[in-house]
Amino acid sequence: MTGRLTRREFAMLPAAAGAAGAAGAAGAAALAPPVFAQTAAPLITRAIPSSGEQLPAVGLGTAAVFDTADETTRQKAAAVMQALVTNGGRLIDTASSYGDAETVLGDVIAPAGLRDKLFIATKLETPDAAELKRSLNRLKTAKLDLLQLHNVRDPLQSLAQFKDWKAQGLCRYIGITSTSHEDFPAVEAILAREHPDFVQIDYSLDDREAEKRILPLAAEVKAGVLTALPFGRGRLLRAVRGTAVPDWAREFTDSWAQFFLKYLLDDPRVTAVIPGTGDPAHMTDNLGAMRGPLPNSEQRREMEAFVGAL
Repeated sequence: MTGRLTRREFAMLPAAAGAAGAAGAAGAAALAPPVFAQTAAPLITRAIPSSGEQLPAVGLGTAAVFDTADETTRQKAAAVMQALVTNGGRLIDTASSYGDAETVLGDVIAPAGLRDKLFIATKLETPDAAELKRSLNRLKTAKLDLLQLHNVRDPLQSLAQFKDWKAQGLCRYIGITSTSHEDFPAVEAILAREHPDFVQIDYSLDDREAEKRILPLAAEVKAGVLTALPFGRGRLLRAVRGTAVPDWAREFTDSWAQFFLKYLLDDPRVTAVIPGTGDPAHMTDNLGAMRGPLPNSEQRREMEAFVGAL
């Protein structure tokens, strides 16, 4: 199968998105979510290394969050996305393999007119034109902001097809992802050879292997870094449940979510953190990590010691 979409297929994508938006306009009002207040502190943004474009430093992950295309899930997604946009966020990360997540997002984004306010990233399992076309149709968009090859395992993997899609105008940036240390050799090899715009890795305060291996290389090849699973697959939040944030951390945070996210954001090589949530209040709390002070070097050492003792 060729990896190139035909001119007819490409031309039909915006029309499909527009038609979906018109058809869903009435439903958008029914999904109107609550509005959340922003704080006055300046927003922390990071430059995408390959372009200089500024991106808000906290986004939304959607793995195992919006994987069922029903009305309850759409309403939940609408509330979370409204919280994201209202509080200064833009980045939504999803994947063709996340159940119905792309469909749910498309069903909410298009009728609400949110597309131009968002930075949409998705992931393909293979460099397959049919899979890409399905993702574009499900997300109801003609162009992605970031298209990633998911869970790379082969050090010889080429990104030639992704680069071709970028040249066609089907995406603005390309990237690779991995959440397994066993696949770090493949990540390192592809980063060094292919120079993608982004790399997405598993990085949290209690799992810092990427800090030693992936972040230095990403900086060298000018790849943005998205940190998946910033709460350590939930380990960190479970470990501190029912306890108060330490007094020494109150200078930069008053919530545990922000405590863990701000540790990652203090590293300038991290472009954005993308914790997953289906709760608008949690989304708002997470977004608070990109406002106010970040921990200093002494506080970072205290954070590391604190988590090491959990």
